[in-house]
Amino acid sequence: MRLARVTRNGKIGLAAKSGNAVTMAFGADVADLDAHIAAGTLAEAGAKAAAGEAVDEATLNFLPPITKPSKIICLGLNYRDHAEESGLGIPEFPVLFARFPSSLTGHGAPVILPKVSSQLDWEAELVVVLSKGGKNIGEADALNHVAGYSVFNDASIRDYQLRTPQWTAGKNFDDTGAFGPYLVTPEELPAGAAGLKIECRVNGQIMQSSNTGKLIFTVANTIHLLSTFMTLEAGDMLVMGTPGGVGVARDPQVWMKAGDVCEVEIEGVGLLSNPIVAE
Repeated sequence: MRLARVTRNGKIGLAAKSGNAVTMAFGADVADLDAHIAAGTLAEAGAKAAAGEAVDEATLNFLPPITKPSKIICLGLNYRDHAEESGLGIPEFPVLFARFPSSLTGHGAPVILPKVSSQLDWEAELVVVLSKGGKNIGEADALNHVAGYSVFNDASIRDYQLRTPQWTAGKNFDDTGAFGPYLVTPEELPAGAAGLKIECRVNGQIMQSSNTGKLIFTVANTIHLLSTFMTLEAGDMLVMGTPGGVGVARDPQVWMKAGDVCEVEIEGVGLLSNPIVAE
């Protein structure tokens, strides 16, 4: 299934995409993917969307697929080339930081360049949404805890990120965590969403190009390791890190500006596009 929280003509609903065909079931209840994941009713909601009204995808306004996760756990330095360009070495354990739901925005919505900084950078990432939680989850069983995958742009305000040893400030500006458009369930993709091309483009220029098979810590490995020290919960989001090619590591450095369009595309998962708008 490929499911998206959307609005159309001011009405919220759940869209399902099959090939190029998009259908939609209207209503806040059917659109609440957080609740369906928690209740184990995602398949039923998807069936309602698939049986709904045929719609033109271009008429839809996309919302973040998940809005109320208990945790958004992000991995840093999880591609070797990005770890090397950052000068921080290859990690032996995942480098972790948190985003908060207030930073999320949807496909097609503006990513906001704040007044306080000009250092807005892109980060193409795979995001994993958990279907169920647990503690001490075995790596062999970890992928059975995945509800689906989506596309994420971990847009970062670099000067705020680097003001402290912890990266929280630079990763949590409002409307910088672009997410979507669709939540893609695991049967649509290779195990662990591995081996997929991942690319970031700014105004059509390729800035990052890699493959999810190059993750240092895989999806299964990450779920296992996180569960050794915290209880994971249904709906938690894991943002899996970005490949090399970020703006802060370039010489000269490159930042996104108002009027730019940033696209993140992952093979088989989708295309996430956002205009950059000044606060």
